[in-house]
Amino acid sequence: MNEPDVVVGIGGAAGDGVASAGNTLALSVARQGQAVYAYNSYQSVIRGGHSWLRIRVSAKKPLNQGDQVDALIALNQDTLDRHLQELIGGGVALYNSAKLKPTYGPPVGVQLCPLPVPNLTPAYKDLPVMQNTVAVGAVISLMGLEFRGLESVLESTFAKKPQVVKVNVEAARAGYDYAAAHFTPLSRPLRQTSQEWALATGNELLAMGAAFAGCKFYCAYPMSPATHILEWFAGHGKELGVCVRQVEDEISVINMTIGASHMGARGMCATSGGGLALMTEAIGLSGMLETPVVVVNVQRAGPSTGVPTKTEQGDLNQAFGASQGDFPRIIIAPLSMPDCFSTPALAFNVADRYQCPVIILSDLLMSEGNETVDPALLDVEFPIDRGELITQAPGGSDGNEVAAGEPYLRYKDTESGISPRAVPGVPGHIYVAASDEHDEDGVLISDVFTDTVRRKKMADKRSRKMATVLEHLPAPKLEGPVDAEVTLVGWGSTWGVLTESVERLNREGISTSHLQVKFLVPFHVTEVSAILGKSRGVIIVENNQSGQFARHLRAETGIVAKGHIRKYDGEPFEPKHIVAGVKEILKKGTEVVEVLSTEAGWQTEHPTGTSGDWAGRLVPTASVSTHR
Repeated sequence: MNEPDVVVGIGGAAGDGVASAGNTLALSVARQGQAVYAYNSYQSVIRGGHSWLRIRVSAKKPLNQGDQVDALIALNQDTLDRHLQELIGGGVALYNSAKLKPTYGPPVGVQLCPLPVPNLTPAYKDLPVMQNTVAVGAVISLMGLEFRGLESVLESTFAKKPQVVKVNVEAARAGYDYAAAHFTPLSRPLRQTSQEWALATGNELLAMGAAFAGCKFYCAYPMSPATHILEWFAGHGKELGVCVRQVEDEISVINMTIGASHMGARGMCATSGGGLALMTEAIGLSGMLETPVVVVNVQRAGPSTGVPTKTEQGDLNQAFGASQGDFPRIIIAPLSMPDCFSTPALAFNVADRYQCPVIILSDLLMSEGNETVDPALLDVEFPIDRGELITQAPGGSDGNEVAAGEPYLRYKDTESGISPRAVPGVPGHIYVAASDEHDEDGVLISDVFTDTVRRKKMADKRSRKMATVLEHLPAPKLEGPVDAEVTLVGWGSTWGVLTESVERLNREGISTSHLQVKFLVPFHVTEVSAILGKSRGVIIVENNQSGQFARHLRAETGIVAKGHIRKYDGEPFEPKHIVAGVKEILKKGTEVVEVLSTEAGWQTEHPTGTSGDWAGRLVPTASVSTHR
């Protein structure tokens, strides 16, 4: 990324206001035309622990959280100790000097910026949160941005509380002016721009996209990191005409969603891996009933409860095998936060057309990350394809209904495998919908002597639907030269970090291309095989331990990767991880490179000998470890 960028790290304990300070900063810079990518690494506690939020700011849209820190806002001593050594030359460390003091010296070229918060806000010195506002004002100043952007955010945030607006604006102004008078600005000034941005999370964009695509029923049981989708629908569902339900468990969630879809509404539900496990049997019900349903699985680190607030791409195998038996399913993994907005429309359309479950695989990184989006991308109308849906009596205008006097066969054995689907209550279109195997009319074949011919006929009918699905799913395209030395292959949310990694590798003289897969089932076997068959070295990158996508790729295409880069410690990849991993594979022929980051990328070392005041210093861990 050649465009100047600034990465601001904000750290503190849960309850210190890390997220609110980060959101205020992100909105402030976005209102001044700067693009933002923010990722918050936090723990599953209400109070205490350590939260570490990074906000990457640039005139050019950042695609990931970056791998450096230019400015540190430490809200407690733990953060100052953990992260001071991460700052690069020309960086700054801001902290409340009335409470905090560096335990050791900063890296070379790093400027300590103590903020005497009580002196700057004497009227509000008993309000601990003032240190956050002062620090945000100070960092805005050191970034070379105008105060007005921050002021407007505070005014809109506390619009119903004029006194709170006054307090926060005064505190922010004090920090802004103090930094301008006492500290040197950051060494990499941001390019000024007038671009307008919207700021949203992947969960918000996915919920908005579903609403735009005609979702009329949303059901969920709260489970992080999918909960914010429910919160968005709870806040906006009524005005958009969406029925929103929070129920007792995920079994009820998916059965109610299938029921809504059975009645003709577009239904969607969302959960994470543990919730998807409970939904498994009902996903098979959707397959047997041939009733469309869209299920969002926002992946987090597993198994079991796992690490609820950490990211992973570990549920691919679970999505492949959700429910017993063979039946059509479609699995889609959005590539970016903006892609979260457009994916639900496609998911609903193919679910309706092929009358089957569609699973959208997101993850914590993409769902809870905050990113600026061009508002023009959100000003669209999605084409809505309900497939062969019957809503009118014989002689109506749907075009799919039976002729007057003819029997309606809900599961008619057609050439495409797709049968006209009637909404219950439509005259002349009565049928039985059950989880048992059935014939074309819906009559169960398992209650008497099983009809083997009909059983095979219906199974074949369902499977034929998959033959034409790929016609509606765009094939992945290679970015970069066909004959590159290295082709990085990823799926889902790793698109952004891989895109930047490719740029870096090419600048360093390693010819690199990139293929990102969005549609996992069905798989574009022909297109992917043609692309990767010309590559001199395929390296697969994914956020899980076992290489689930690598196995899928090999099963579908027979392609065996030259190397693998994997990360499964709960934190997302950074560009430097990919670059180092590629070099390791090329130089040493390592088969699998595993990337490990301790929290914030640092660990405490207690050296022996006479290291004086450096005992207990925080030092960088190895970013890359290898095996096999």
